[in-house]
Amino acid sequence: MRIWVPDRELADAVEGVEGVSARVYDGRSDERPGDPAEVDVYVPPFVATPRSREIVAEMSHLRCIQLQVAGVDTFLPLVPENVVLCNARGVHDASTAEWVVGGIIAAQREFPGFRDAQREGRWDWHMTDALTDRTVVIVGYGSVGAAIERRLTPFETKIIRVARTARDGVHPVSALPGILPEADVVVLIVPSTAETTGLVDKAFLARMKDGALLVNAARGTVVDAEALLDEVTGGRLRAVLDVTDPEPLPAGHPLWAAPGVFITPHVGGSTPASRRRIVALVRDQVRRLVTGEPPINVIKGDY
Repeated sequence: MRIWVPDRELADAVEGVEGVSARVYDGRSDERPGDPAEVDVYVPPFVATPRSREIVAEMSHLRCIQLQVAGVDTFLPLVPENVVLCNARGVHDASTAEWVVGGIIAAQREFPGFRDAQREGRWDWHMTDALTDRTVVIVGYGSVGAAIERRLTPFETKIIRVARTARDGVHPVSALPGILPEADVVVLIVPSTAETTGLVDKAFLARMKDGALLVNAARGTVVDAEALLDEVTGGRLRAVLDVTDPEPLPAGHPLWAAPGVFITPHVGGSTPASRRRIVALVRDQVRRLVTGEPPINVIKGDY
């Protein structure tokens, strides 16, 4: 089985599986490690590049694309018929959940503002908000949402779960209009689909209570950037954003300087823990394909 992976560490991991030949293709240079038409399994780079996407069309023998991320919107339209697309569900749960909790605490306890005061040598004592006793609505209650809840529970929070469809203990998205006024914090962890694009629009934000915090760990396109900018500029809402629209957020964009907004450059899942789990997942997936076992994390539909 021939497999292309984006780095040497992944190549070494999969070459430990009997019958596998791995080549490194980083998706950035024009240089190729062989003929794309001979590739059976393709692992694109963690951050997709135009070349890493375009080359899929030349992989006429392809059986499986194994992504290193949970979101599939970048590659889904490119998958040929009879090719299996698999995501990295579960790999980034811990790291992303850690980012969400860290972002909430930073915003509630005003760490960014205190950092600014430190740089100015200014002792800015004042009371801050807290996470304790607050209601947190998790929109997109899958494996990452569950990981977020596990980490929030010790802070004595009330958790309200929301997903595309209702199930035991989980509200449907259609119930959000009645839920949002209760929320002190709204966490977005939905996949990028036609249904979720623009989900957080002017009406959504208007239903959030004054002073509430919006935390976006999903995709920038889930939030109407102009509507959010209006709310935070007026000081009614606050936001912690790991993703933006556009992304990367260009210099000079008003969100950079908006009051009550804390932005990180899409780093939620970018940790050594995630990397270790990616390596283990890719190796196990290749082993499954070689031995004839069914692959895991197979995408059916939009995600």
